[in-house]
Amino acid sequence: MITWIIVFLVLSLIAAILGFTGIASGLASLAKVIFYLFLVLLVISFIIGIASGF
Repeated sequence: MITWIIVFLVLSLIAAILGFTGIASGLASLAKVIFYLFLVLLVISFIIGIASGF
């Protein structure tokens, strides 16, 4: 999941450099959504791990 975030951020930077600001904004927003989803899943995994005694 982290690789997708990095891919979208790199594509967003390339699009911004080339002047495609609409595409760059969309890719950056998508990267942020995936990042927050990753954080939520990480916290849930930690909670389940602690609850199961791992």
